[in-house]
Amino acid sequence: MTVDEWMARAPDEVVVWEGRPRIQTILPSLVVGVVVVAGAIAGATVTNEPLVGLLGVFGVFLPVWSYARVTNTRFVVTDRALYRKTGILSRNVQRVSLDRVQNSTFSQGITGSLFDYGTVSVEAAGGGGIQFENVNDPRAVRTEIDRRLGGDELPGTVDQWTAVLDEVRALRTALR
Repeated sequence: MTVDEWMARAPDEVVVWEGRPRIQTILPSLVVGVVVVAGAIAGATVTNEPLVGLLGVFGVFLPVWSYARVTNTRFVVTDRALYRKTGILSRNVQRVSLDRVQNSTFSQGITGSLFDYGTVSVEAAGGGGIQFENVNDPRAVRTEIDRRLGGDELPGTVDQWTAVLDEVRALRTALR
């Protein structure tokens, strides 16, 4: 599914980054699934009840569901907004305009630091926000979002700020 099929994007809105959670995030459910299948087969063998083996279906279902969840989650940064799409049987699309963004952070656990993945969180004015979970290189994603905000530059020139500083010094001297 392409981005334009689920995003309500303006014709002149440009996608600058898109991603999804790392596929490796399904590994825990895969391990649990294998244990459940092995347990169901062992249980059916020991009890001589083939119906116990049907519990192994749940072991197959867990990693399949996790895989579908990861592949159906998309994160997009455009020159105007942040988007997050989730859902397997239904679709949920979140949008936060860049002009509402107040703060952005990224976090990484121990394994995230080792393998360079993590979560980027963005707070929006008026409450709410958006998270991009388990993305590769979360620092670069956050940098791209912050670059789009353009809030790192101070207004004015060095000469203008020097003039302001001189004026403040003169006021302080006059008030003594």
